[in-house]
Amino acid sequence: MRLTGGTLGGRRIAGPKSRGVRPTPGRVKEALFSMLGSRTAAARVLDLYAGTGAIGFEALSRGASEVTFVEGRPRVASQISARAGELGIERGRVRVVQARAERAVEHLAGRYDLVFADPPYALGVPERVFLRLRERGLVDERSLVVFEHSSRAAVDAPSGYAAERREVYGEVALTFLRPEPAAP
Repeated sequence: MRLTGGTLGGRRIAGPKSRGVRPTPGRVKEALFSMLGSRTAAARVLDLYAGTGAIGFEALSRGASEVTFVEGRPRVASQISARAGELGIERGRVRVVQARAERAVEHLAGRYDLVFADPPYALGVPERVFLRLRERGLVDERSLVVFEHSSRAAVDAPSGYAAERREVYGEVALTFLRPEPAAP
């Protein structure tokens, strides 16, 4: 897989070394970051269900200040850490949390500008994860959550979110979710 833009543009990262890892196709990743434009610059990013880490590394390449990668499989999480080193990314810009997303959101802190959520398609919408992101203040109305899912699935915005946009690329769909303001 190749990073498509930014300071690391053109650099290759190793493909999946684990069964069950489904990387975001390159054309989808490129379209996503084209849509995001300068929104990635200086952003604090959360990459849930990180897999290869390609989305988070692309965000770093395009100016994100830091990325927290959340990956439940120990071997895959350690591969993300190794890739960060291979790419020469400073330690303070990368954090790898080896935990299931449902557990990780209970221990993360601070607000994220961008959240990428690409769970296994069979899981459907991770409602509980999205709910806890809002309840714990990890996202707010200034944040953007990008949910990657099967284009065959009808996805309604989870409670507390508004769907702003949906883009379809063959089997892959991206739904852009905006957290609604917290009730006073």
